[in-house]
This record gives sequence, C-alpha cells and structure tokens, in this order.
Amino acid sequence: MTRRHATGWGAVVLVACGAIVAQAFGRFTYSVLLPAIRDDLGHDNTIAGLLGTINVGAYLLGTFVVSSITSRFRLLDVFRAGFVFSLSGLAIASVAPNAGVLGIALFVMGLGGAMLWIPSPAIAAAAVGSSRRGTAIGGIGAGIGVGIVFSGQLARVFRERSGDSAWRDVYRVDLVLAIVVVAAVLLFLRHHQDRATGTGVKLGAAFGTLQRMPGWAAITGAYAAYGFCYLLAVSFLTSRLEDDAGFSDGLASTMFTLVGIGAVIGGLLLGAIADRFGERNTMTVGYLVFGCALAAVMTGVVAVVAIGAVFIGAMFGGLAAVIAGFVVANTTTETFGPSYGATTLAFGVAQLSAPQVGGLVADLTGGFTVVFLLAIMFALFGAAASSRLPAH
Repeated sequence: MTRRHATGWGAVVLVACGAIVAQAFGRFTYSVLLPAIRDDLGHDNTIAGLLGTINVGAYLLGTFVVSSITSRFRLLDVFRAGFVFSLSGLAIASVAPNAGVLGIALFVMGLGGAMLWIPSPAIAAAAVGSSRRGTAIGGIGAGIGVGIVFSGQLARVFRERSGDSAWRDVYRVDLVLAIVVVAAVLLFLRHHQDRATGTGVKLGAAFGTLQRMPGWAAITGAYAAYGFCYLLAVSFLTSRLEDDAGFSDGLASTMFTLVGIGAVIGGLLLGAIADRFGERNTMTVGYLVFGCALAAVMTGVVAVVAIGAVFIGAMFGGLAAVIAGFVVANTTTETFGPSYGATTLAFGVAQLSAPQVGGLVADLTGGFTVVFLLAIMFALFGAAASSRLPAH
C-alpha cells in the first residue's frame, strides 16, 4: 500500500509545525521563562541575557553550516536533520540542573533552529506555487505564533501551580509534542527537488550568490534590523512588564501570549498583503507599525500594552515571512539556500548581540526603558532599509 504524502497546504502545515519546534519551543520558550529561570537559578539580567546569546550564537553558527551544505544536500534533508538537534536540546533543558547545562541545551537548540528554519520558506512556497508564496511562508510565521501562545499559557499554568522551579516541566511538555511533530514530518512531508549539485558552497561563495540578487543590501539590512528589534522586544517583554510596570507573572505571561496570537494573525495577514502589494511596501509600513507597538508597551497601561503586544506579535510573525518571501522570489531552488543563509548571517549577528546588550543595558540603567528605545530605533532603521528595496 502506497503511503500518502502531504501536498499543498497540508505540506505547509507540517513545515509550520517544524517551525514551532525550532522557534517557539527551541527559542521563545526561554524568553517567556526568563524571569522564572533567572530567579530560580539566582542570576541577574546579564547572565540571563548571556544564556539567550548562547542560543542565538548557535543559530548564527548554524547559518554558516546551512549556507555550506544546502548545495550538497536537499533542503528537506537539512530540514529533517535539524530535528535531531532541536529534540536533543529540549531533552537536555528538561533536566538541566544549572545555568551551564541549560546553556548547552540552548546551544544545541540554536543549531537545530537554523537547520529547520532556513529551508522552510522554500519548501512551503514550493508546495503551493508562486501566486500564494507570501501566504504560505506567512503560515510558517503563524505556526510560530501558535507555539508562543501555547508556551506562554503553559508557563503561566506551571508557574502558578509550582512556582519558578517549574520551568523544566514546560520544556518536558515541549519535548513530547516535538516528538509527535517529528514523526508526522518524517512520515508525510515531501519536497520535490532535483538532486543537489554535490559540491559545497563556501561562505565567500554564498555571499557572492547573495550579491547577485536584486536588492540584496537593503534586504540584508532590513533583516538585521528585524533581528535586533524583535529579539529585544520578545526576550525582555515579560521582564519589562514584571520589573518596570509591576505586572504579576500571570498578567505578564498573558501579554506574552498576546504576542503569540498576534504572530498567528500577522504571519498570514502580512504574507497575503505582500502577495497583493509587494514586499517593499509591506515591510516599510510593517516596521513603522512595529515601532508604534513597542512604544505602546512602554506606557505600562494594561489595555494599551495588550494592543501593543498583539501588534508586536503581528510584525514579529509577519515581517520574517515577507523577508523570506522576497528572497524566494528572487532566487532559484539552487541559489536559495546559499543566498538566504548569507542573508541570515546578518540577522544572526543581530540576534547574537541583542540579548546580551539588552541584559547589560537593563542592569546598567536599572530597568528596560532604554532597551525598548533601542528596539524602536532599529524598527525605524528597518523601515528605511525596506524602502530601498526594488518594487518588484
């Protein structure tokens, strides 16, 4: 009996589930758990930021690897291999006794995140065709939003029931769900791609491939700005609300959940808007909205913060999808991996810097106001870079 494989939007759903494991579980679960981990292990914001830096530093290293191997191995093979690292990291985090072991777990999850994320846009876009490319890639961002909603509520329940020490239980639940996702992907997901060329691409060659893409400098700058902006906002949202605005841990977790809900909406919405109005216009306006949403969170007024959290999530979930859609539209299957990997290096450098800078600034200034002002500055830079993209 021939096994039926997922096609069309079914394949997009499976890729989105993979993104949940890579990004929502492997990265953003730490963001929502940061106050609990910090207090349970007895560390300050600088050390907490360092742990986040370890995760994104491994992601940066993973982009080097993916840029090199995507011409030697098929995108789907790289995607599947990423699960090995993501699941291993979740397993280590679920039993981590101290910050050192947790750092190892976050490093391994960062590697897996790069291997899962970079092939995802091309696999999703190929499943539905170019006319729905933005919507399909936006569906991946929506999947991450679903995972953030889940992680935010799971963290709230466990912390209310068992206190800060329950953060390991959140990772244990994530691990079980990730195993289910891996089984479904291995059984049903396929991607029609010709055999890889069989030759690896060195980092310099990957940048050479990228530079042949129209608008490469603008999209790289915009992606770097996105990395700084979203990671400062998402990593320190709950800390800002708990420490500066006096929110309870339950209310702060609820606001983080609203970010996830916004990401579900934004991933699909911005992808569809980009299909209609183009990536340049969508990104330029999106970054401006991002800056306004960050300002709303800084007010500390619950209703205004809630609205800001939704829009932060929408831009977080949507802008990455639109950026990836631009690269897919301007590359071939053979050049996508090196080009997107090289672009992601700039994004990775921004992510590597943001958690450590944010934690250090928070300790130096005694709060997170300056951290969010920095995020707004990068949002404005992203809008300026996006406006320089070619219209088509």
